[in-house]
Amino acid sequence: MGKAFWIDQEFDRDRDGRYAVHVRKNLDEFEWGDIAPVRFACTAWRLAAPPFLDPGYVRWDRRVLEATCHRNTWDGTLYARVRVVSPLPEELRRSRTWWRDRGWLGWQETFGQYVEPTQQDLARIPFLRASLLVEAPVPLDDLPPEPEGPHEEVERRAHRAVTVLARELDALVSPVLDQLGPMY
Repeated sequence: MGKAFWIDQEFDRDRDGRYAVHVRKNLDEFEWGDIAPVRFACTAWRLAAPPFLDPGYVRWDRRVLEATCHRNTWDGTLYARVRVVSPLPEELRRSRTWWRDRGWLGWQETFGQYVEPTQQDLARIPFLRASLLVEAPVPLDDLPPEPEGPHEEVERRAHRAVTVLARELDALVSPVLDQLGPMY
């Protein structure tokens, strides 16, 4: 069973705690004064992930294209949106009558990462790239409370929030990736 999400503690430690430094440099990204931990956790996640921090403090399986956290405007809870590379549906793999000799291409890889086609590629070749969108609530139980302001243990709580979110998203998405199996 693979891991969909994890924290790269070693890379961070080897660079003198770059995530904590990154959080401190970007305190203006946070909003303060909410009694719920959602807004703080979402910002901590965004600061820990590419492209805001590259390579990310939080890492994910190469089949994960993006992973974001959001505050639900309906009730204030937290939900995640994770887009995952997927094989084509069976209906398209079973028959190629739809193909019509157009030279369709699927997901391209560069250095082991799935990448979007370039504008130059899109001018010449048709692409059909399947992906799955996972949207699911994330429990708030283990998230740290939002700090009172920018000086109260922000870095430590941001670390904790990202660790909890990585654990929850891993539990959510790993079974999906395991079921899909390797792409190619």
